[in-house]
Amino acid sequence: MKRIILLKVLLLAGFALQLQAQKEGKELKAVEQISITADTTLNAREKVTAYMTAADYEGPIGIKLRGNSSLSFNQKKYTVELRDKEGKEVDAPLLGMPAHSDWVLLAPYNDVSAVRDPLAFQLWRDMGHWAPRTRLVELTLNGDYRGVYILSEAIKRGEQRVNISKLKKSDVAGRDLTGGYILRIDTYDENDATFPSKVPGIGDGIMMSQITWSCIYPKKSKLQPEQLAYIESFVDSMETTIQSEQFADPKVGYAHFIDVPSFVDYFIHTELSLNADGYKRSAYFYKEKQHADGSGGKLVAGPVWDYNLAYGNCNFCNANNPEAWCFEGGNTQPTPALWQRLLQDPAFRKAVKVRYKALRKDVLSNKAINDYIDRHARLMGPCVERHFAKYPELLSSADEQTAQQQAAPGGNPFGNGFPFPPAGEGAFPFPPAGEGAFPFPPIGEGGFPFPPPPAGGFEGGFPFGDNAFGGNFFGGNAISWFAAYRVSSYDEEISVLKQWLANRLAFLDRNIEQFDKGWEPRIQTPREIKMPQMGGPFPFPFPF
Repeated sequence: MKRIILLKVLLLAGFALQLQAQKEGKELKAVEQISITADTTLNAREKVTAYMTAADYEGPIGIKLRGNSSLSFNQKKYTVELRDKEGKEVDAPLLGMPAHSDWVLLAPYNDVSAVRDPLAFQLWRDMGHWAPRTRLVELTLNGDYRGVYILSEAIKRGEQRVNISKLKKSDVAGRDLTGGYILRIDTYDENDATFPSKVPGIGDGIMMSQITWSCIYPKKSKLQPEQLAYIESFVDSMETTIQSEQFADPKVGYAHFIDVPSFVDYFIHTELSLNADGYKRSAYFYKEKQHADGSGGKLVAGPVWDYNLAYGNCNFCNANNPEAWCFEGGNTQPTPALWQRLLQDPAFRKAVKVRYKALRKDVLSNKAINDYIDRHARLMGPCVERHFAKYPELLSSADEQTAQQQAAPGGNPFGNGFPFPPAGEGAFPFPPAGEGAFPFPPIGEGGFPFPPPPAGGFEGGFPFGDNAFGGNFFGGNAISWFAAYRVSSYDEEISVLKQWLANRLAFLDRNIEQFDKGWEPRIQTPREIKMPQMGGPFPFPFPF
């Protein structure tokens, strides 16, 4: 009883603070125009100098290709850095958003609605947290129309972004060492400061169980050894405590390490989205400095990022099944076991139920969500014809629609989408070559058995042809690689999305109502850590 009361107090205090967090109004802006001119071929390794013109900005920038598997798409993502005439970073407002130097142009190529990322970010803001602000834009690059993009703030430290203390190189002891940090669970490379989790991840049929954390603020070049050692030790203590017998103790259990309200909200937000990458990819956390009295300094879940494969838009990890649970993981990368473990505490489940029921009255009501989607669709209206004329492969023909319905397994009207038939329930269709191993031999150290993309990416998609691997593996520029279904029009996509969300909310309504009535999560005890037999992370985040 004391534990439940304490958690309620923590939740109420946390939510009160969150209401003070910076929030953006729901009124969407007009679609803006952005023009970029670059004299050098863009690449995915380093920014090249270019010139950008927007409604409220005109000047030099640094720009590079962004992403991994999305480098195969016809519509590329970009990282943009505002610069002065000398080539130094400069903070400036952009299309009404607060001043900063770092921005992202997200390509909604595999999200026909172009609303999934903006919707996810808006919901997180409306729940009382900071999430990247966005603007819909049409991009012209070197005189070539590139379609609709989502201009977004990047996840960076700052008063108008992740508002945590600036960690200086001299902060290597005492309270100064305790914050702030921004962490991420995602793919990584040699430019990231990383450390492995001591707790194996979970999931059905995963080839490896190792989870790796990255500290993205301070960045590796500025992060001191004492700081990396501190944050690694903190995360180790948090994760091992959550797996311990006393994990629910209000004094020494998980509530000692994590900001419970943010974890409650992150769980609700992720489960609503049924994100194929949920919890295990693009999962961000931050840690503020402890207060002078020793309080605070807990790990906060969020901000949220990368929802183009969410809300029914993906064909693996049960991501197109509105009655699946995201926290149970899937058959690709391991999911942190901490989420399953938290749900084993009745007090945490009770907190989820109370918060969810409150959110369903406004932020997560069917009407509020549908209203946002409808406003976005109206905003897209003038751009739809131009965007899909540029990328006609995004929409299917009537013949393709008929074939899709006929091929749909188990009566699923959305079809399977994945270009191979599954080899078994929840299984990737290739047989494993050994414990923890991907079945192809590596081409290079730590490499997936395809050569890495060239510096400029693949302008026309992956260079394997439409019939590679005996059946259009990349779906003609990777369209059906991830897709759970195809639509013939933008309006149809909006209808499908709204219906999927209604089904998902109905599932959550039924199940979360039982969270304080004996409901228990499926138990998947973390096993020994399995490492991939490739010597390092994949250069592409393929869905494995």
